[in-house]
Amino acid sequence: MFFHVMLTTECNLQCRYCFGEAVDDFSGDFADFDVDYDLPRKAAYDFALLAEFCRKDPECVLTFYGGEPLLCADAIRHIMNSAKPKHFMIQTNGVLLDRLEQEYVNRFHTILVSIDGDEALTDYYRGKGTFRRVIDNLRLIIQNGFRGELIARMTVMEQTNIYRQVTWLLNNSEFPFSSVHWQLNAGFWANDYARRNFKEWSQTSYMPGIKRLAEYWVDYMREKHRVLRLYPLLGIAHSLLHNESSLLRCGGGWINYAIQTDGTIIPCPTMWGMKKYYLGHISHTNPLELKKIFVGPPCIECDIFSVCGGRCLYANVTRRWSKEAYATVCDTVRGLVNAVATELPRIRQLIEQKAISLGDFDFLKYNGCEIIP
Repeated sequence: MFFHVMLTTECNLQCRYCFGEAVDDFSGDFADFDVDYDLPRKAAYDFALLAEFCRKDPECVLTFYGGEPLLCADAIRHIMNSAKPKHFMIQTNGVLLDRLEQEYVNRFHTILVSIDGDEALTDYYRGKGTFRRVIDNLRLIIQNGFRGELIARMTVMEQTNIYRQVTWLLNNSEFPFSSVHWQLNAGFWANDYARRNFKEWSQTSYMPGIKRLAEYWVDYMREKHRVLRLYPLLGIAHSLLHNESSLLRCGGGWINYAIQTDGTIIPCPTMWGMKKYYLGHISHTNPLELKKIFVGPPCIECDIFSVCGGRCLYANVTRRWSKEAYATVCDTVRGLVNAVATELPRIRQLIEQKAISLGDFDFLKYNGCEIIP
């Protein structure tokens, strides 16, 4: 099982799509849910309980999460000194990566670092100077021996040209990435759709960009004999090549859970404080016996459900956007699936020619990349 260890709700940045949208959406409440707004701001349980909880599952993977988890560097050290999971991972904005000694950083199987593309776009979303600090810290950890997977994790809104920014991350001279994931900021807030231009942008920029990106991805396979880890493309291609269906692709609620700052277990970090979905506490719950929470209608009635998996459990249960607004999000998923499916004959031909192998599409599932953005 995979667990996001939510060390704090605090963050050292005030990004436009997180802090900014929270301020703009302050009046949007959860009228249909009983939400605990008084949870500790930082982890407030005995970390020995977490080590014992993890010990009960031989496949336990712990991912440090926040807020910004590196605001709690001492807690990270404590947990890494005591718990013995199969893997440690972290999702971070990268600004404080230099706070953690290399003996800890180099033990991470995966680091997902928030970077939205080039310097101008990243600083627009995340604050002036953020890009430079992140790149400097990434260079530092590589210099200090980090050899795990480093994933550029983009948050995507209307200012993002998906093709230009993903290819920039792959090819830039500042710090080229070979692993990239992106997540649409869509359906998390109650009132933002009306003030945004999501539908037009998704139709005229995002989906054409995805199609072009899929073509680029396969062109790269042909020319370099290498499969880049562009996770939304990679995960879908893996399923189509293996003819396998998928439950919710992030694993939320059935193989991937989150642990709140009070030690309570929930299906995913975005369901923070939603008491209806409290599934136990690390002090007395067996991780192998956790209740499973699955998406419901309308997702399970969709013709591409077996490929999509439902996209987002939080969005499915909270319905923060209207039915019509969510339909625009579903259109982006359909466009993504179609873009990969269109390239499948070329991918199969490259496999047959032994330019690449089927195994090149394997990856550690549920590693924090939702696959469906």
